[in-house]
Formats: sequence, C-alpha cells, structure tokens
Amino acid sequence: MKASYINYSDTNSFSETLLAYIAQDKKLTPFLGNSPDIAGFEKQINQKKANRTNRKVLVNTLRDQYSAFHNLPLEVKNNINLLEEANTFTITTGHQLNIFTGPLYFIFKIVSTIKLCKQLKEKFPDYHFVPIYWMATEDHDFAEINHTQLQGELIKWDIPAQAATGRMETLSMARTVKKYQKLLGLSHNSDKLARLVEEAYLQHTNLADATRYLVNGLFGKHGLVVMDADHRDLKTLFAPYIKEDILEQRSYHNITRTTEALEKAGFETQVHAREINFFYLTEEYRERIVQTTSGDFEVLHHNLFFSKEELVKEIENHPERFSPNVVMRPLYQEVVLPNLCYIGGGAEIVYWLQLKSNFDHYKVDFPILLPRNSAIVSNEHLDYKIFRLNLTFKSLFRDANELKREYVRIHSKHRLNLNDEWLEMEAIFERIKERATKIDPTLRPSAEAIKTRLCKAINNLEKKFVKADKLNFEDAVSQIDKIKEKFFPNGGLQERVENFGLLYVKYGDELINDLLKFFNPLDMKFTILY
Repeated sequence: MKASYINYSDTNSFSETLLAYIAQDKKLTPFLGNSPDIAGFEKQINQKKANRTNRKVLVNTLRDQYSAFHNLPLEVKNNINLLEEANTFTITTGHQLNIFTGPLYFIFKIVSTIKLCKQLKEKFPDYHFVPIYWMATEDHDFAEINHTQLQGELIKWDIPAQAATGRMETLSMARTVKKYQKLLGLSHNSDKLARLVEEAYLQHTNLADATRYLVNGLFGKHGLVVMDADHRDLKTLFAPYIKEDILEQRSYHNITRTTEALEKAGFETQVHAREINFFYLTEEYRERIVQTTSGDFEVLHHNLFFSKEELVKEIENHPERFSPNVVMRPLYQEVVLPNLCYIGGGAEIVYWLQLKSNFDHYKVDFPILLPRNSAIVSNEHLDYKIFRLNLTFKSLFRDANELKREYVRIHSKHRLNLNDEWLEMEAIFERIKERATKIDPTLRPSAEAIKTRLCKAINNLEKKFVKADKLNFEDAVSQIDKIKEKFFPNGGLQERVENFGLLYVKYGDELINDLLKFFNPLDMKFTILY
C-alpha cells in the first residue's frame, strides 16, 4: 500500500465541532485538558504521576479476564505486567461489541491507539505505554452491534436483546458465523479469518469473551490489552463516585452547565446528562434508576425501590449492579486506568468536551482527546479507474454530479458554457438599464429583475448542454458513480459501513501492519490508502 493525506475539512464528512477541535479553536479551550501534541503529553504524564491508580486491582482484574487464554501473546502478558509499574501509562479507545468487529473504523480506532503508544515510547523512552481497548460490555443497544456488512450484504445476528450485550450468550451465532465465513471466499487468509471468528464466537459462551478472543487474535502480537469494566473489583473502586452521583446529582449540574456553555459558544453537543446517570444491572435487564417524588429511588419498569439508606448499602455490597451511562463511563475509565489519552470518533470527541467540568469536580485528570485515524482504502482496480478519469482521491469527496459535469466540460468537443454570450448580454442590459433610468428611474429595478431571470435561464441552458453531452461520455459518467459508491456506500464514508473482512482476505496480517505504518494519529489528517 501507499498513502496520501488530506485535511479533514476537505472531506465534507465531519462535524464543525470536530473540525474546530482539530484546528485548535481557542473557543474550545475551557472544555479541554492538555493539547494533543508531544508537549501536551509531557504535561499529562507529570499530572498523572501525581495521582495514584490502584494498579494492583487493575492488573489482577486483567489477569483474571485473560485466565482462560492458553496461548496468550507474550506482548499482551508483558503489557499487563508493566501496568504494575508507576512509570507505565495507558492510551485507551473504546467501542461496542460489534459482531465480526462491525465497520472498518473499529479496526482504525485500535490501530490508532497502538500506533500512538509506539510514537510516545520513542519520545519518552523512560516510560511505558500500553494500548487499551475498553469493551462497552454494559451497553444494551443490541440493534447497533448485531450486524455488519460484507460485499454489500448484511449479516445479522437476529435474536432478542437482553441486559448488557457483553453477557449475551453466543451459542445461537452458528448460522451467522457460517454466512460471514462463506462471504470471505476461499484462500489462505480467508481460512485463517474464518477459523478465528469460529473459535471466537462458537467456543466462548458470551459476547464479551468472544470479542476479547477475536480482537486478541488480530492485535495481540501488538500488545493490545482488552478490558472488560463489567467487573466487581473495578466497580468497587468506583463506588464513591456512584454514591455521589446518585445521591447529590453533581454530574447532572456540572455537565448541564458545560453543555449550555458549549452551545452558547456556537458548538453542537452530543449527550444530555440525567439527574441520575446510572442503570441498575442484572442478568435479565439494565434499567434506569430515578428518584421518586417521595425521595426514594426506583428501578424503572421493575417495581424495585430503595430508600436512601438501602441504596447506599446496595452500592457498598453490590457495586457491580450499578452501570454508568454515557456521561459517567468516561469518568469510570479514568478512575481505574493510569490513562493519558482517549482516542475516539468525531461524536465521542464532542461529548467528551461536555465532561471537563465534571472531571474537575471529582478531581480526576481529564485525558488528552485525540480523534481516531479515518481513512478510505482503495485497490488497484479502483486506482486505475480514478487515474484514467483524471480524477484525484481528494476530488472524490465532492458531489458526484459536480464531478460528472466537470469531467464532461473538460473532455467535451463542444463549448458547453455561455460565458462569452452572457458577457455580450450583460453589456446590452447595461445600455437597457441606462435608457430605462433616463426615461423613468423607477424602471431600473424592473430591468435588473429581467436580467436576473435571464441569467438563471442561461445557467439552466448550460446544465442542459452538459446533460445532453453526458450521453457522449456515458461510460465515464457511469464509472464515476461506481467509484463513488465504493468509497461512499449509501452516501456515507466507507469506514462507517464496510467490514474489514475482505481487506484481511486480500492483505492478511499485512493489513494491520500497513495501517500501523501509515497512520499518524498526532497529525490529525484523513488517510487515503491505495
């Protein structure tokens, strides 16, 4: 593979708030921690050293979660051991448990995280940096993760959802796995991936364990540590924050004020804090906790109530039953990890901006925020078509009709614009306006209105010229549509729709190696691989 890079602003695919963050808009300064550059990381390391993480609980939890692995990669084992040391820090990304990894950006997130750890090790050789994939095992939005797309075909695990997705049993995935395997085709790489997904989903009892196994199979040799925060010992560390959020509702007030300030500064927001930002989690359900008018606490839809004293006791005895929502999960992450940076997608970066004041309130270090690498991946066949049509990768982000019109104008044997004719008409209209003004000054606007209508008619006539001449370039115009659909399926970015499977079949393990080679997280550029 080769790579080229363009600015995110040239893609027309990302929010104005994310673009402002990348451009280091000073209006965002109050909502941020340290900057996403080497100087910022040096400050972050010094800050994090002053705050002690309970490394013993963290490491014991990870060892417990990996205990079933018989051939754990040495790189993963070493990184878990390094987390016991005070000079080791984490770089974290998080994502839901999409089956078969879901869209391409799942892979891009993790590669960005691993690559940043390597870059930081070069800059700060006295420290160690461990890449973490934080599995969103407690999420209950099964409809978002139960499918993926391969060769344009939807592959879906169609069963009823239950409680936390990480706890869902995978025994019913056999048919879904077979469909995915069939679409991979027949080759050494397809056999390897087919075997990996079968071992992951059909030899593990729940989705969390299956995802850990699959991700380890792809990234274990790069030292990625997969973490499941749905664990009693980790929740015990977080119990004081759970109590305060539920009983005093500080997070709601902090995040609401920050959200209002962001919106006042002209930025969009992603999430809304609730008065209570925790769910009650069991094997059967994950349901919101609310406070009743009497002051007690209710688990919605389950006729389960707690007095204040009973709730405090429940948190102390069973912290694992309290599951943070989207605004408290980041705080949980930063409490239990010696983390320097969170790598996320555009929407994630935006909602983290809403959380800074809450971190300040709880005196927890706010991490550096870094957008994950985004990319499109071409192939030799598409490369040839693009260059044969005299297009550039950057131009592909423009509207398809605009590209086609420009192609026809450049290659047509006819002159398709009426610029010269319009200049002549403008000169005529200037004389008409002058004559009209002499007769009666109130006629001048009428002459201007006629000119405007004629200009619009001329523009429409030009479009008809181009449309008529497109028939002479039917093949090229059709190729532009096909190229656009490959890079932007259903009008969205390739990385948000397509699964990585066919790319792995083509490149094997070199796919990950090439992504690691060409991704540069701190540059914050959109990557085009061809």
